[in-house]
Amino acid sequence: MDTDHRPLDRLSIGDKDADLDARLDAELSAYNLETSGVHVRSEFTVKIEDDAGDLVAGLSGWTWGTCAGISLVWVREDRRNQRAGARLLAAADRVARERGCHQIVVSSFTFQAPGFYERHGFVETGRTEGLPIEGAADVHLAKRLYRSALASPP
Repeated sequence: MDTDHRPLDRLSIGDKDADLDARLDAELSAYNLETSGVHVRSEFTVKIEDDAGDLVAGLSGWTWGTCAGISLVWVREDRRNQRAGARLLAAADRVARERGCHQIVVSSFTFQAPGFYERHGFVETGRTEGLPIEGAADVHLAKRLYRSALASPP
């Protein structure tokens, strides 16, 4: 016999909701920080601009505990294959090491740049097939950061 007579809470489905996203992020971050015992999660960005001040390339990432993550990387098409991406990764490595991280993680779709990350010391740790479409995959990569001398980004 069902003795729970509470009314059902209202369920709604909608499109993008920035307020809901912010609330979910805040609630989940608070839980994760409290549960892990690591109370500092910081974001960072790296960008390259040309002489006119226009964006050539950029990277956004985060550090939490002994892990760093790369969230977004973009290089302007006319600057690809000219070491802009390598400069971004070197700077991200430096930030991660300075913040005491032991590894840096990233995900890249098969049609993006997993080979680029592998050429820079990342190793595939897994993949999700069929994302975002059949025949493609989201490749998960990690790079161990060894305790070597900190060097300035190139």
